[in-house]
Amino acid sequence: MALLTDLINLDLTDATEKIIAEYIWIGGSGMDLRSKARTLPGPVTDPSKLPKWNYDGSSTGQAPGEDSEVILYPQAIFKDPFRKGNNILVMCDCYTPAGEPIPTNKRFNAAKIFSNPDVAAEEPWYGIEQEYTLLQKDINWPLGWPVGGFPGPQGPYYCGIGADKSFGRDIVDSHYKACLFAGVNISGINGEVMPGQWEFQVGPTVGIAAGDQVWVARYILERITEIAGVVVTFDPKPIPGDWNGAGAHTNYSTESMRKDGGFKVIVEAVEKLKLKHKEHIAAYGEGNERRLTGKHETADINTFSWGVANRGASVRVGRETEQNGKGYFEDRRPASNMDPYVVTSMIAETTIMWKP
Repeated sequence: MALLTDLINLDLTDATEKIIAEYIWIGGSGMDLRSKARTLPGPVTDPSKLPKWNYDGSSTGQAPGEDSEVILYPQAIFKDPFRKGNNILVMCDCYTPAGEPIPTNKRFNAAKIFSNPDVAAEEPWYGIEQEYTLLQKDINWPLGWPVGGFPGPQGPYYCGIGADKSFGRDIVDSHYKACLFAGVNISGINGEVMPGQWEFQVGPTVGIAAGDQVWVARYILERITEIAGVVVTFDPKPIPGDWNGAGAHTNYSTESMRKDGGFKVIVEAVEKLKLKHKEHIAAYGEGNERRLTGKHETADINTFSWGVANRGASVRVGRETEQNGKGYFEDRRPASNMDPYVVTSMIAETTIMWKP
């Protein structure tokens, strides 16, 4: 008799041409990922060849009950690490039946910015450091922490190894491999300063692909934690007090910054970010004021600062970039729950399109 695991792992390729496509979208809170699956007649590699689909927006906080249909437009395809074979994950964005982007569709505006000729000519590269915290199910307390109590103070956990310092590595490593399998340009992982907290990096990616890939990497992580019976939170400060928060540091460069003499372009871009500090902070994630306190490797939320190799600044320029006279910089302000479509496009808009 077949076991459940045998059936879950059934390879369909010998039995049928048909494939399963899991359509993924962002729900009404702006952080809740939703997905559902459909059968397609055969393998697909081009998102424009995929059918549009719809869902009940009144059940996701995105449409009223009397006019609840929201249309999914497929935008990016990834290999499905859960079903394997020719099956796919499809990142979608959301529209009304009349073809208007719904208010929570942040990809639409980002794609407009990235297709601006000035932005496209600069080929903006992004590397996003996504931090997150693993929680014990039902009690919402970090993995590896004693129930109702606290572990020893921070220090031994960052990039730590051993059963008393590293909690959830099986989840992290499964996620790493699943992302590589899917075609997400995940470039690394590490344990973070607070026990139970981890980070993965996505990049370098160009333009709108940065947002697509971070969202799909988050989706894969949520699916793996579901299997493991663990909860993942992207809250920027899951535990108050003397514990590090969680961010999504965004590394950024343009063609002009990567060329000789690029350091001057970096300084000009950072000065523009300083002038728009308030607008950026407002769009960089909810609850960020609990994280950006000026402590725990952060800059104070109300003050813009930048420096070379300074992890307590709003924007950090690497020592190597300074020495080479070209390279990239790191915006350290985005919270772990930021929308990568918003953050990546806003940085491009401010540094390339905006002429103060």
